Amino acid sequence: MADGAIGLDEARARAFGMKLEDMNPGDPELFKANAFWPYFERLRNEEPVHWCRDSEFGPYWSVTRYNDIMAVDTNHGVFSSDAALGGITIRDARPDLRRPSFIAMDPPRHDQQRKAVSPIVSPANLKTMEPIIRERACQILDNLPVGEAFDWVDRVSVELTTQMLATLFDFPFEERRRLTRWSDVATTIPYPGGLVETEEARQVELMECLEVFTGLWNERVNRPPAGDLVSMMAHSDATRNMTPDEYLGNIILLIVGGNDTTRNSISGGVLALNQNPAEYDKLRANPGLIESMVPEIIRWQTPLAHMRRTALQDIELGGKTIRKGDKVVMWYVSGNRDERAIENPDAFIIDRERPRQHLSFGFGIHRCVGNRLAELQLKIVWEEILKRFCFVEVLEEPVRVRSSFVKGYETLRVRLHPAT
Repeated sequence: MADGAIGLDEARARAFGMKLEDMNPGDPELFKANAFWPYFERLRNEEPVHWCRDSEFGPYWSVTRYNDIMAVDTNHGVFSSDAALGGITIRDARPDLRRPSFIAMDPPRHDQQRKAVSPIVSPANLKTMEPIIRERACQILDNLPVGEAFDWVDRVSVELTTQMLATLFDFPFEERRRLTRWSDVATTIPYPGGLVETEEARQVELMECLEVFTGLWNERVNRPPAGDLVSMMAHSDATRNMTPDEYLGNIILLIVGGNDTTRNSISGGVLALNQNPAEYDKLRANPGLIESMVPEIIRWQTPLAHMRRTALQDIELGGKTIRKGDKVVMWYVSGNRDERAIENPDAFIIDRERPRQHLSFGFGIHRCVGNRLAELQLKIVWEEILKRFCFVEVLEEPVRVRSSFVKGYETLRVRLHPAT
């Protein structure tokens, strides 16, 4: 796989040339440059449970092999997601800004709040949503400029997922791009010249999000229960008495979960097929392979690079002693390339025998609640792409997000070739 800004050879030389104790695989610059792959390759082989003693996020453990990640992800009794302990990302929120949400809770509160919103992705509801998703995908694809360069991320990936989000929340449709903005702001790391430059600027925008969604809550709570996420939370015993911080935490979770993951997999699939033209040929010859290609895209992309836990007690993992209070980072992006668990994991193979053997949705009680909706959107968009275009041609290296949490794309320049 080609690396971006610094090149594969240089990335490998750096990764294999440093002392293991000096390695910081969570450096966002590595992800911006797509240069993190050899770091995880080395850690999987030489020190699969690795202690980073110093980073901009403080010290942390990296868990890089598939089976070790599964052991952490399925043991919520020892490895906590609680926001009060730091939450689910490598980056600790300031203590005064730690907002609980059901993904950043342990049982029993996690189970109760998750249950409040899970009907939105029930099989019956997905069946109802399928024609809506298809209609919108068709409309978006039919309005694209054939033969001209444009940004696939903005015109397709963001637009389709943001329209879906607006439907799930029953959010004002003409204002749906505010959801995209809040998602990006919520997950970015503030830095000069970045999406937001300071933590204070981020909080101003998140307070705007809370204000808007509080207005929606106040409308819905006084109406009969309806099928949107805000109404579900307003009328559920588990969520109707949330604090404003908790409500905002859950809103951000649902926006990010419904936006970043699917949108970056839609872009990542286009990139993967361009980097593997034989697979694109295979797909054109047999569109039925979309069924197995969709989970393979999600594995290959791994739209969330990691999840974090905090140890509640001392425990041994991979021959290392993790101490109570230590930060433990499960690198899904590494586990999805672990040859001990997945055959030929660096290859993009759209007809894999077991394409759903991947970590991208997590495991255990925090497994992604919307995984089937994500797969459905990808399946529909690729069915409609193949009807219209013989080739979605990537014109240049994508601009990647500067984040070791969201593994995504800012822009992906493409040109469409019509089906003959």
